[in-house]
Amino acid sequence: MRGGQADGHGTRRKLRVGMWAALRWVGVGLWLPRASQLAPRCGRTGPAPAPRCWSCGSALPGAEGLPLFCPGCRSLQPPGPRPDLFRLMACDRSFRVDAQQLQRRFRSLQRAVHPDRFGQRPPEERYYSEQHSSLINKAYQTLLNPLSRGIYLLELHGIEPAQETDCDADSVFLMEIMEINEKLAESKSDGILEEIDTLIKVKHEELTREVAAAFERDDLQEAKKLLAKMKYFANLKDKLKNKKIPS
Repeated sequence: MRGGQADGHGTRRKLRVGMWAALRWVGVGLWLPRASQLAPRCGRTGPAPAPRCWSCGSALPGAEGLPLFCPGCRSLQPPGPRPDLFRLMACDRSFRVDAQQLQRRFRSLQRAVHPDRFGQRPPEERYYSEQHSSLINKAYQTLLNPLSRGIYLLELHGIEPAQETDCDADSVFLMEIMEINEKLAESKSDGILEEIDTLIKVKHEELTREVAAAFERDDLQEAKKLLAKMKYFANLKDKLKNKKIPS
């Protein structure tokens, strides 16, 4: 019995030694993943990498939205994904703009990036010049026109673009639009068309002043309603152009 008990004790002792050896082997990390491998990667924070030139790899200064040339190789860089059109055209973010200053900025930018200047450059740079030229045209047209400028300002404030239905409650205004539409549809002389043209211009100027005042007192909802009315007159202006008899 004692011999059997001794053999049993010896076997159990060997098993315990083997288990501890196995645990020590696991503990040194020969096959378990390291703690750094288990840590979530998506939680890493830090500054975004500085943008670099597509051509030479040089670091670029921060000038988002502006036509940017690499300070190292002078290659034209691509435009940003969502440039601020006011910043691009060197204007204050305001409904009131200086049309002459806007035009000067437009011409200056187009001289710098017009595709004709990049005919002998690499394909990437020619493509970027076309993108910049298109963006500058869009910015100029958007900010020059009071209606599109106002709608863009609303979008920058996170407000949905004005729709004609935003002023449906104004029955007096809608009746006025209906009467002008009927007069336009029935008119067959240049004199009546010129009269309607003058009326549309006067109403457009009045609404432009009212929209400017609404933005200046930060009444964005009122500005939205007024821009919706301005849309009606923009549509009337388009109908008038199609209706006019060629001279």
